[in-house]
Amino acid sequence: MESKKVGLSDTMKAKTEPKTFRRNPIKGTKFTVAVSSAKGGVGKSTFATNLALALKKLDLKVGLLDADIYGPSLPKLFNINDKPESDGQNLKPITKYGIQCMSIGFLTEEQTPMIWRGPMVISAIKTFTQKVDWQNLDLIIVDMPPGTGDTQLTFAQEINMDGVIIISTPQEIALQDVKRGIKMFDKLKVNILGLVDNMSYFIGDDGKKYSIFGEGGVEKTATEFDKKFLGNIPLNPEIGKQGDLGIPIVEHDDQHEISKIYIKFAENIKKEFFEYK
Repeated sequence: MESKKVGLSDTMKAKTEPKTFRRNPIKGTKFTVAVSSAKGGVGKSTFATNLALALKKLDLKVGLLDADIYGPSLPKLFNINDKPESDGQNLKPITKYGIQCMSIGFLTEEQTPMIWRGPMVISAIKTFTQKVDWQNLDLIIVDMPPGTGDTQLTFAQEINMDGVIIISTPQEIALQDVKRGIKMFDKLKVNILGLVDNMSYFIGDDGKKYSIFGEGGVEKTATEFDKKFLGNIPLNPEIGKQGDLGIPIVEHDDQHEISKIYIKFAENIKKEFFEYK
């Protein structure tokens, strides 16, 4: 009998072929929504924090899980310098601005590099999803790291994620990675709620609109992959300023034009998960 020669592509296909996973909800939460991009530097963490605050303003109990082990942003964006309490079994989330929060950055010094291999990252993620005493949350927002690696796979295969929002800037170099992320979530059968075009344009002092990173790329990608396009967020210096101060713009001024955009996103999410349940 002639034997079939198995190549590298066949082996990789076998390992990545979608299958049925046993997915569990995060204890203490009703719904889990991830914010992802597969690309770094597109404003994903800023989006996640402001979205969580916007959901809180709609009278939802919200948690925020910073799943970026190598580059946690939540301690800076929320100006949290405390360590979480523990009862010896579970960690207690730190509450700031009415949001229950957890990040590896709460457990390490600010400039300590996490020189960890994959199994240690997976262990940390499992701790945050299984050993944190989240308290009666309507919704938890998960701020995903860049890439399509261990963290994304662990969440997609083991956590009952109710949806993921994809963030990108409009230039092609960012969208190349975003497209890989879309294909990953599709393959792992995670519902993509839609795409957001971040830093999509800038309004100058002259009142003119400048598309610094290109125009229309995110919406075009949404159409290409048959996903919803959720909208645009313009580039505004106040967003970065408030993030550096540790008081995100939605918390600082919920009447700011940028805050109103986030609150609109939050209204749509609330409608998606709560108004017809």
